[in-house]
Amino acid sequence: MKVVIIEDDPEIVEAVSLCFDLRWPDVEVLSANEGIAGLSLIEKESPDIVILDIGLPDIDGFEVCRRIRLFSDVPVIMLTVKDQEFDKVKGLELGADDYITKPFSHVELLARVKAVLRRSTMPQLEDEEQPFTVGKLRIDFASHEVRVDGEEVKLTPTEYSLLHFLARNAGRVIPHRVLLEKVWGSDYVDSTDYLKVYIQRLRAKLKDDPHDSKLIISERGVGYKLAKQA
Repeated sequence: MKVVIIEDDPEIVEAVSLCFDLRWPDVEVLSANEGIAGLSLIEKESPDIVILDIGLPDIDGFEVCRRIRLFSDVPVIMLTVKDQEFDKVKGLELGADDYITKPFSHVELLARVKAVLRRSTMPQLEDEEQPFTVGKLRIDFASHEVRVDGEEVKLTPTEYSLLHFLARNAGRVIPHRVLLEKVWGSDYVDSTDYLKVYIQRLRAKLKDDPHDSKLIISERGVGYKLAKQA
């Protein structure tokens, strides 16, 4: 496994590196202390996961995350001393997969990393399973290809996992807590912000008007459902 840490505090870099070394002895940990250098490192090394600090000396972590998503769907965990809801939601909206606040324990960090890596492994289905089609949306489960109006849509692993679970239960309202547990894990069942942000991101990518949704339909206070194929 290869990890990129973008963090300007050498003590934090050392602590995070040690966490990975203890859990995965063969891990390769690379680091950058500025955002631009970190972006170059990600492009060059294609890591399995990125640990990204928000407070960097050149460009902030939000901008780094936004730029990462222009060329990669690598899992990103944002690391910050801030504990404000706005920062958390902003990071998720820009494509981060998770968020952890300093100070943190190695147990908490590893739990978050393992959860993100689990989600980054797309569901494996039988090749002969029929594609799912509803309206302008088509999902090919065998190839994990998603198209809208014939054009391919690039989804992150977590976005695909959420869409996949909704599609496998199309026509059924899935409660918020069930979606959070199935896609993110049992530690996230109360993290409704994650679900809300990812639903917004999916709707945007699927060109599904949130004010008149034809694909991902909200049941206020209950959950979400994907329209059933005809």
